[in-house]
Amino acid sequence: MDISKENLIDAISQVTHPSINFSLAELGILQDMDVVDKTVKATFVFPFPEIPIADALISSIQIPLKSMGYDFEYNTRVMTEEEKEKFLALEAKGWKG
Repeated sequence: MDISKENLIDAISQVTHPSINFSLAELGILQDMDVVDKTVKATFVFPFPEIPIADALISSIQIPLKSMGYDFEYNTRVMTEEEKEKFLALEAKGWKG
């Protein structure tokens, strides 16, 4: 049974950050999601160039998709100053630590 494009995007949009009580999409880390055939495409946007948990965040999306039979293609970039301000405000509001 194939999942609709909208349901698949909605599901991956709900994946939360391990240390912040917001989803990766809400934080602006996961953007530009699309599904083409059996390939999910997305952009990971990080607040700083060398994020120690970048691989873990990518895997939190990639592993479930692969288990459902989807390929996953992504690219990464660094947040603009405006995106970073929003991220840092949400981080302060939702920090679990």
